[in-house]
Amino acid sequence: MNQRRVVVTGLGSVSPFGLGVDTLWNGIKAGQSAIKPITLFDVTDFPTRFAGEVSGYVALDHFEKRKLRHLDRVTQFALIAADEAAKDAGIDLDASDRTRIGTIVGSGIGGLDTTEKQVLKLHNGGVRKVSPFLVPMMMINAASGEVAIRLGLKGPCFCVSSACASGNHALGLAMQMIRYGMADAVFAGGSEAALTPIGLAGFCSARALSKRNDDPQKASRPFDKDRDGFVFGEGAGMLLLESLDHAQARGAKIYAEFTGFSNTDDAFHITAPHESGEGAARAMSGALEDAKLEPSAIDYINAHGTSTSLNDVMETKAIKDVFGEHAYKVAISSTKSMVGHLLGASAGIEAVIMAKAIQESLAPPTINHDEPDPACDLDYVPNEARSMEINNAISNSFGFGGHNTCMVFSKFV
Repeated sequence: MNQRRVVVTGLGSVSPFGLGVDTLWNGIKAGQSAIKPITLFDVTDFPTRFAGEVSGYVALDHFEKRKLRHLDRVTQFALIAADEAAKDAGIDLDASDRTRIGTIVGSGIGGLDTTEKQVLKLHNGGVRKVSPFLVPMMMINAASGEVAIRLGLKGPCFCVSSACASGNHALGLAMQMIRYGMADAVFAGGSEAALTPIGLAGFCSARALSKRNDDPQKASRPFDKDRDGFVFGEGAGMLLLESLDHAQARGAKIYAEFTGFSNTDDAFHITAPHESGEGAARAMSGALEDAKLEPSAIDYINAHGTSTSLNDVMETKAIKDVFGEHAYKVAISSTKSMVGHLLGASAGIEAVIMAKAIQESLAPPTINHDEPDPACDLDYVPNEARSMEINNAISNSFGFGGHNTCMVFSKFV
């Protein structure tokens, strides 16, 4: 079967910097931190009291009050990002065959805010206090379903839930569906809004989070010797992917070509990555093979880079295994240093960033990289963005469950 080429034509973002791709990209280029004290709920008794909370978001600015009764925060973010991606792509959906346009939204947790509040209502007030909208608000596929309804998309529609690899899985599956003719275009990415009391408490109890309450903007420090855990974040990143012929037929602008994808599993531990990095290495090698590229062709890597002791060393080891001597020449950055770890939405946001990096020939920095970990000795683009030609780039996302994903974006020629 002939494989169709797949391109990125639209971008949408809700991030800790605020709404919109420009807001995200301007913060990333400047090497700013969007991490700040949590305002969504009282965090007085929590050991970690800061996060990558979406800045300045007021739901009523975007949705009618009546509609908000049906939409969890995670779905709201997905809808806003999808709307922006559609507008950015300039696609006339009324003139399109909507049965050939799909929707795939990844989320690691789904409607946790709704679930948590309704459990409390059941506990405190009994069954009659539980909202009739609980199930359609908390289900993980709500975001993809609501995006399809809002935009009238009648093609393939489903969700992917693979923890922090969810967004990459969604994008990779969307690419493959277009490549093999199951759709002409797909809105794909990730959304997460698990920054709730129970969500924060869970990660605190797991001792996974940084505790730098006195200096939150310095808390996310991937590959740095003094890292002490990841920073919780929320948001959404959505992209419009199209077959090349579909995009060219409507005169679309093209950010990048989506050339490769692969995914593997460690089959090792439900939360910890395998220290050898073997599964992550296989994912990167598989994505390169899928893209028909040699390791030496990669100019930039958007690393998973969570700022945890295990991940950063493992990922560095895996990059060395795949790239050999070229590992020391490729530019690598973790944009989680600026926005935190958005769980299932991370890969969606990072795909947006990677498309912009290729378009503007600029490698984002890894901020707070002050004293390198001796076990992390590669070029992590420390603290300042770097102007450079980016012809081929990869983005890694790994998730609880041992999930490893990697996708390749290339400059469109």
